[in-house]
Amino acid sequence: MKSKVILIAALAISSALLQPGFSQEKQEKKAEEMQLKISGVYTAWFQKQQDFFFGKTNYNDNYVVQMLRLQAAFAMSDNLKAVTRFDLAQGWWGVDNDDYRSDAQGTVSSRFSNKDTNYSLHVDIGYLDFMVPGSKFPVNFRVGRMYYGLGNKIVLDSNLDGIQVDLKPELGNLGFGWARVSEGLNNAPLSDNEAAPTGDGGDANLFYGKFGRKSGNLSYELFGMYYKDAGDATQSFIPNGIDYGKTRFSPNISSLTTLGLTMDYVNKAKGLQVKTEFNFLTGADDIDNQTSGAAQILDVNDGDLSGYNVYVKANKDVNPKVKIGLTAGMGSGDDDLTGGGGNVNKLKTMGFFYITELWEDSIMPDEEGISPQGLGAPNTRGYRELENTTLIQGNIQFKPIPKLKLYAAYTFLNATNAIHAWAPLPDDETTTIIDPNVSAKDLGSELDFKIDYSLYKQLVWSLRGGYLFAGDAAQLLINGNTQNSQNPWELKMVITYKFK
Repeated sequence: MKSKVILIAALAISSALLQPGFSQEKQEKKAEEMQLKISGVYTAWFQKQQDFFFGKTNYNDNYVVQMLRLQAAFAMSDNLKAVTRFDLAQGWWGVDNDDYRSDAQGTVSSRFSNKDTNYSLHVDIGYLDFMVPGSKFPVNFRVGRMYYGLGNKIVLDSNLDGIQVDLKPELGNLGFGWARVSEGLNNAPLSDNEAAPTGDGGDANLFYGKFGRKSGNLSYELFGMYYKDAGDATQSFIPNGIDYGKTRFSPNISSLTTLGLTMDYVNKAKGLQVKTEFNFLTGADDIDNQTSGAAQILDVNDGDLSGYNVYVKANKDVNPKVKIGLTAGMGSGDDDLTGGGGNVNKLKTMGFFYITELWEDSIMPDEEGISPQGLGAPNTRGYRELENTTLIQGNIQFKPIPKLKLYAAYTFLNATNAIHAWAPLPDDETTTIIDPNVSAKDLGSELDFKIDYSLYKQLVWSLRGGYLFAGDAAQLLINGNTQNSQNPWELKMVITYKFK
């Protein structure tokens, strides 16, 4: 009887497999049906900024910014997909910029700036992602507009157009890529202004390579980058028309070579995590600037550029509820703003490298469309990342209950090279004069805090802020003098919902 049951079951299964719905062709087709995978984040910042110009002007900004970001992957399988990311209803509450946005604003970048809650859609990235079939080890290709970043986002952190390839042989992870970097509309010299005269600007080319390995608790990565402006020696793109507002006395970058090393140590048994990076940059500024200009945008140098960044971040779990941390960093600076070699610390970043709430925290609203944050914002234009900054920070994190996280930090800040006093000429605001006899290196110190409470696993409410005890060097950088010494502070409430 048992054998008959088995025989009948076998015949039934065979018959079913022979039906059209179970054909091998349809099975393969079903396996290749497209899957749509959606992930994203909604964030709203309720922000208060006070005395960012140290009392020089009545600076008391209160505003709310929101962002709804969606990422969609159109996947035929794990090995083949197209990815895009776009922003919806993003911008400042109560600001209806759609009513007056037009090409008359003068810059092609106005499509990114002045983003508001009525600006319905902005596409950030869009690329094809696929694995090469039949290879001896995994080979991944990405083609299109996508994210480019190296190390800890100190020297490169941007969305660019190009090709990226990642290989994972037995010896380690190897990656390399190329990007075509926009130099402005119609090859416009020195800006992205539509009305600027057409010249031999030429878009730039960026090449990078990286190699990483992990051995036990230690992982490391070596990376290199080469950037070359394709234009002539009179033009180089400076992204200032995109609400970016570079820091003062920044060089033109005609070419740039970067070498870097990151090392991460993670020992879960001892509750210890250490992250480090060192990078060195060298390049050329082919633009013969005779003055820094009224907005103090440009550096006056002899055409040679060089710089470096050193970064160390360590965290130690004292117990399941308490974690202590130490962060240190040093970035090179320029000791001569009227000549000599120029300083360079990065190619381009979007400001997601974080240490403090006020001093170097700067999320740029150019490509990403996100509100500016600390003193590195486009209006105050303090330093970003580790530019001409030497710092050391102690911090502590306390989790009294699983849903609540408390964080506090105190940071000592100093300029790597002295910051000089500056001012525009009274009868010629297009010319900035540097006072070689007045300088300082004391940027000050900063006290920061963060409170995170998880209403749900995916929904976090945060209260955070910082207070800067401003030194003379900070006042010289932002105002050019030390006549105003009011300490700036910032307070913001944030609600974040992440989904996937």
